[in-house]
This record gives sequence, structure tokens and C-alpha cells, in this order.
Amino acid sequence: MADLTRLTISDALQKMQSGEISALDLCQAHLQQIDRHDSAIRAFIKVTPEIALEQARAADNARANGDERPLLGIPIALKDVLSTQGIETTCGSRILQGYVPLFDATAVARLKEAGAVLLGKLNMDEFAMGSSTENSGYFPTRNPWNSEHVPGGSSGGSAAAVAANMVMASLGSDTGGSIRQPASFCGISALKPSYGRVSRYGLIAYGSSFDQTGPFARSVEDVARVMAVIAGHDPLDSTSMPAPVPDYLTEMQGELRGLKIGLPAEYFAEGLQPEVERAVRAAADQLQSLGAEVREVSLAHAEYCLPAYYIIAMAEASANLARFDGVRFGARVEGSDLIDSYKKTRGAGFGEEAKRRIMLGTYTLSAGYYDAYYGKAQAVRTLIRRDFDALFAQVDALLAPVAPTTAFRFGEVMDDPLRMILADVLTISANLAGLCGLSLPCGFDEAGLPIGLQLLGAPFDEARMLRIGCAYQEATDWHLRKPALT
Repeated sequence: MADLTRLTISDALQKMQSGEISALDLCQAHLQQIDRHDSAIRAFIKVTPEIALEQARAADNARANGDERPLLGIPIALKDVLSTQGIETTCGSRILQGYVPLFDATAVARLKEAGAVLLGKLNMDEFAMGSSTENSGYFPTRNPWNSEHVPGGSSGGSAAAVAANMVMASLGSDTGGSIRQPASFCGISALKPSYGRVSRYGLIAYGSSFDQTGPFARSVEDVARVMAVIAGHDPLDSTSMPAPVPDYLTEMQGELRGLKIGLPAEYFAEGLQPEVERAVRAAADQLQSLGAEVREVSLAHAEYCLPAYYIIAMAEASANLARFDGVRFGARVEGSDLIDSYKKTRGAGFGEEAKRRIMLGTYTLSAGYYDAYYGKAQAVRTLIRRDFDALFAQVDALLAPVAPTTAFRFGEVMDDPLRMILADVLTISANLAGLCGLSLPCGFDEAGLPIGLQLLGAPFDEARMLRIGCAYQEATDWHLRKPALT
């Protein structure tokens, strides 16, 4: 039998429907792949083989009775920021060690309802704070293309697991680039949905006005299949939009003739790795050859994206992480009194990056500084959203690099928080403005590390980004290349 871990979701569904393979075959093949390779890659915080095998057998029984749910029998895994009923959910942090939710996040529940098979929970930067997965409270994750390099972050485990063929798809979260950047570093496809498109219920919050859950997969078509399941209004999430969800698989088909794609000059500025710029501009040429019109555009307030984002995001982190005090859930360190217990629990439970962001966020929200920092950052955010509104009145999508460089080496930027933050400089604007963003591979550098491009679209225009991405992948083979795992 051919290697089942290399199938796309579309191929696997067809083979299961025809009886050529079973969901149990597919599940066992991916569990074996985890056994072979995850001791080196370390994408998983927790593997759930018993749950997976039970769900796979149930999927086979359901299919035998005519069930045709959209992800029936497909092996997936989840970033450990998503609540899973009965399964420990740590958010990559020691402070939540031992926390077992009583409910599923809405996105998780929808995957289960669609018949997906859960293989486990995936590693991440603690509370999604980082760009390399080196800030995990447990262990770093390795890049499947080169174990000396990071997989990106904060959803590094989600990207690495798909790139290493350990799962067919995964979910991550994107607060400032945490889906798109690791997808770029690991050479796979992934989508950051528009704010409000996918429910945040059960997603442990870092920045409540930025966070979005989204899918990783081996191709844009597979991304669309997962997105079709998790998208849509959720009454449990007050930020979830009641906008209708398109038929992504149908709408992603079609030619690009007549579409206008903008290249923002500010995303091709000094500091961009030359190989990255060449690959992304070559992708623009490819899209032009497919019928799209490509033109240079400009984002007036681009230079203010980074400071505005980090002021607001850290303020929200300070507020959101205040709940982790050792009283209601997670780890607890006893003290001489309640306040002492709070201090010891938070001091021992949070890592250095989480502490840094909590302190900075608390400072910007404090009396005398709120208006000077937080208030101004919110005003700048409004200007940035207006800039994008103006651009999307002229073009249908924006094309840019995902990150200024390919995956950096372990430890290379760990001791330089500012340089780590700059790894997200090309992705955070989409979160500030609530845009959708698709990341997909477009080449490799001289060291053999993947290069990713991002397609940014107006809010709730995911279908058009998927259409452009699908057309690009039909004309190229970058997404078909796999790391040589050892």
C-alpha cells in the first residue's frame, strides 16, 4: 500500500469512500509516523492514540452506513490553546499544567461533528507569545526541513506536524502572524481567517481583539475543506459575525482574469532576505501570467503597525492572563496567605516572555499612561484599518512575503526580544485590521528552507484568497515538496 501519510484530504476521502482504505488504516499510518519522527521534531505536547483509534473505528462504521460527513476519518491535531473536553489543555504553559476543560472549543466541536479523528494536542509558544516555539513551557519544536532551525511560532507544533506528515491538517491560532509565519517556515499552506469568521469560544485568549483560529494543511484545497467546517456564526462568541459562509470548495475554482493584486511597497523594504523577495516577486509574475493584474500600492501608516500592535496586544494579554492565579484551574503554589500564593503561583508558572508581556501591558494600562500609549495605539489602529479599506477599493488582494527571512536557527534571536518581535513585522497589520490572510509556499532559499507568500484580503473575503492560492498551486509544485525526514 502507498504511504498513506502523503495523501491529501481530498485523496483520502475518495479512497475511503471507494473502500480502498479505511479510516483505521489512515489513523494507524499517522500514529506510526508520529512514533517514528516526533521524538526528534517534538510537535506534540500530548498524543491521544486511544481516542484516535476509537474515533477511526466509529468513522468506518458510520461510512458503512452511508455517512458522508466532510472530514469523516481524517486525522487532525490541535494547537494546545484550544479547549478539549476531557483532555489536558496547557496553552504551552506550566501554569495550566493539569487543567482539563469540561467543554470543547466551538472549532473543535465542529471538527468532531464533521467526523475528524483527533490525534493529539500540539506544542506552542506559551500563551501564543512568540515566533519560534522556543517559548514553550515544555520543550522547543524542531523544523522538519532542518532540525537546527525553528518551525516558527506561536503555532510551531501545528505547522511542523503537518509538514512532517504526522497529521493531515491541524488548527492553530493567529494573534499577530502565528498561523501564517510557521506555515511559511515549514513550507505548508494555512489560513488566518478574518476576525469574527471563526468562533473564539474555547480559544484561550492572548489578545481578544486579534485572536483567530485557523487551519493548516498540505494544500490550499485541504485548507478550504477544513475552513468550510469551522467557519460560521457562533452564539457563544459575542465577536462572531453572523455573515453567511461561502461554499469555499466551489468558489475557489475559476480563473484569475480580471483580478487586481497589489504589491505593498512597504512589505518589500530594507531588511528583506534577497531570496525571499525574489521568490515572492516570481510568484507575482506567475499570478500575472495566469491572468491577474499586478500593481504596486502603498500603505500610508505601515510604519506604525508594529508599535500599535504590541501596545494593544500586551495590554490585552495583561488583562486576559490575570485570571491564571492558581485558584480556579491549573497549577498552584501555596503561600503564607492568598496574595503570597498568587505571587508564587504566577512567578513559578509563567515563563519569561509571558512575564515580560504582562508587565509591559500592565504599564500601558496604568494611570497616567493609558491615554499616552493605549489610547493613541487604538487611534492608530483605526487609521491602519482605513488604509486597508482604501487599498481594497482599488485591488482585490495584496501579495507580500510572510516573513522577512526564512526560518532562523535555534537560539539565534531568543535573547533579543525586539528581533523576535520583528519576525512578525509583515503579518501583524492583518490582525490590526481584521483581515484574512493565506500563507502558501513559493520557493526555497539556498539552504533548502521554505519561503512563504501571503495573500491578504478584505474582511470575510477568504474565498477569493483561496481561489488565488489554488490557482497558484495548480500552476506550481512548491507545495508538493516534502522534507527528507530522518
